[in-house]
Amino acid sequence: MFDQLLSPVILFFLLGAFAAFARSDLAIPEAAAKAMALYLMAAIGLKGGIQVAENGVTAAFLAAAFIGVALSCIIPLAAFAALRGLGRLDALNAAAVAAHYGSVSVVTFVAGSEALELAGMPAAGHMVAVLALMETPPIIVGLMLARRFAAAASAPPGPAGAFLHETLLNGSVVLLSGSFLIGLAIGKQGFAPIAPVFDSAFRGVLCLFLLDMGLVAARRLREARSLTLRLAVLAIAFPLVNGFIGVLLGALAGLDQGSAAALGILAASASYIAAPAAMRVALPQADAGLYLAMSLALTFPFNIIAGIPLYAGLARWMSGA
Repeated sequence: MFDQLLSPVILFFLLGAFAAFARSDLAIPEAAAKAMALYLMAAIGLKGGIQVAENGVTAAFLAAAFIGVALSCIIPLAAFAALRGLGRLDALNAAAVAAHYGSVSVVTFVAGSEALELAGMPAAGHMVAVLALMETPPIIVGLMLARRFAAAASAPPGPAGAFLHETLLNGSVVLLSGSFLIGLAIGKQGFAPIAPVFDSAFRGVLCLFLLDMGLVAARRLREARSLTLRLAVLAIAFPLVNGFIGVLLGALAGLDQGSAAALGILAASASYIAAPAAMRVALPQADAGLYLAMSLALTFPFNIIAGIPLYAGLARWMSGA
């Protein structure tokens, strides 16, 4: 765990957080940050598609996909109950926050995949497809919860058509899924000419992107107004519980160490790209500052700094290594 905490990816994230808390004027231009995010999603999608092209659709992939989709539907239900009871949130905001914790974070997965590879336990390439499958169902579950339990709210949820369009055609979903299919089509041989761009430069771009994420997360935490101590505790408890369950189910299903750890990372992550975009359309009256503070300012840093090494260690222990 200590070695992973000293990895360049984690250190750049901590540098960004320190700069924000110290009120430095360090900043990454928004256009550059978006370009890096697009690059990372394209690269991880391509690599995943190439690995699936080499190995084919296996029983391990089907098992991981089934578990991932099941978790993505169950987690928002459990999170909603906890947010309503322990967090004392109203139904509308509880549904919006629950959708974020059922959905997944591409950046957390990318950072986790890199950490697992450096630790000598890389995840199978098909886990990228599992990530894509897990991103949308929780958002739909969150909307259903809002429509069921917040029907008496002064303003009803946004139109279903706009919500579905924003969710299914969200940029991250389209790019990740599309690049995965491209990798599946071109295979390793077709990837070779573009490998210097999407492989060699990957870790350097990831470091710079995590520097920006450290800046954003720390500044979001400083500006949080509706975040209570109860909700802050839940923002740490959710990834711990969900990550443990993900790793446990992956190990019981016979997944390799890296894939079981990756499943735990996916279950523990919280969306701060696709889910917020969908919630702005579907539940415009929900408190965006609250769900972004929990998912981006608390859960994301916890997973990057401590969660990923914990899930990797847990996967090793469960496999008897």
